[in-house]
Amino acid sequence: MRWPRRSRPSAEVRARLHLQRGERVLAHAPAEPGTLVATTRALHLPDGRVIPWERVERARWNAEGLELVEEGADETVIALPSPGALPEVVQERVASSILVNTHVALPGSGEDEPRGYRLVARRPPGGSEVLWRVHYDAGVDPQEPGVREHAARALASLRERMGI
Repeated sequence: MRWPRRSRPSAEVRARLHLQRGERVLAHAPAEPGTLVATTRALHLPDGRVIPWERVERARWNAEGLELVEEGADETVIALPSPGALPEVVQERVASSILVNTHVALPGSGEDEPRGYRLVARRPPGGSEVLWRVHYDAGVDPQEPGVREHAARALASLRERMGI
């Protein structure tokens, strides 16, 4: 039995990708305008931006297409009339970059809706460096007395327990 061959992006699209050594195209789909391409290392947007998987904070699919949030940036919506395998590939690539994702409640926050922050460790595909981030919940001010110190202690404890 032969596996179905994946279609390749056009020569024009491949020329604009500037892939790194060993980087392969996993999926692509026509976007409005251009082409969205998922590779082993990153998501290549139609406007030419390249977002490494470990910097994709959120990727959601809806009737309009892909809602994408890059770390530290505003949401981008990319219209994809026929996404093909992209939703599965994007989900798998983002998930595979996450090593740890845990929520920590701040002291005194309610049990029903604990306020706190999320500790996240991510690793670039094929890389060894671990990138740690603290994402504060909506309404939590990291400038508030004790908040950053609490997060720093929790992060140190988590890193020690994980051996990372």
